[in-house]
Amino acid sequence: MSETKLVIPEHVAIILDGNGRWAKKRKMPRNYGHSQGSKVVEKICEDAYKIGIKYLTVYAFSTENWKRPKEEVDALMKLLDSYLDTSIKTSEKNNMRVRIIGDKSGLPESMRKKMEALEEASKNNTGLNFQVAINYGGRDEILRAIKALSKDLGEKRVSIDEIDEKAFSRYLDTGDIPDPDLLIRTSGEQRISNFLLWQMAYTEFYFTDVLWPDFTREELLKAIEFYSGRNRRFGNI
Repeated sequence: MSETKLVIPEHVAIILDGNGRWAKKRKMPRNYGHSQGSKVVEKICEDAYKIGIKYLTVYAFSTENWKRPKEEVDALMKLLDSYLDTSIKTSEKNNMRVRIIGDKSGLPESMRKKMEALEEASKNNTGLNFQVAINYGGRDEILRAIKALSKDLGEKRVSIDEIDEKAFSRYLDTGDIPDPDLLIRTSGEQRISNFLLWQMAYTEFYFTDVLWPDFTREELLKAIEFYSGRNRRFGNI
């Protein structure tokens, strides 16, 4: 299928998997894989926008990732912090709007301030909408949404009769972002690992054995070709 005939998904979500295995194959520490993987994220952001994707959401650090060895967690936090240091200039250069989803209260105050600065600085950019999931878990997000909704109900800012799927979705971290059309998971694993549980009710899933640091524009196009061949009925015949 030629690129001109592809059906381009509006929103692509990616589970970035395989950094550690990629490094191990090269007899390097896992942190080296994470570092190389972060460079691929930057390149895929550019490729996605040029292809015509409007929203890209990546799973960078889950609520479960805190269980990993302290050395690896510290290295991941350092890598994410480093990204935040340079991201305002990068987002300005690429006209990219960046938003962080996840439980920010569980992160260091210095990181939270950088996240706020990044979101504020990039909020009017009109290029790719890039969401980074940090300290994110789908179940945690739903629970936080329920708590926020319950508070509004208790304070009579909203009535029970107003609550439907659309209203509830506004309490999620992705409140004003369309649901993903396509999920890509690299490294051969075939599960969603607590990622965007509510939002992916009708998402198409694409699994590839390619490890994340080896993921390229060509691999992204393969995923979109798979998506283009799907018949998305949303429950209809």
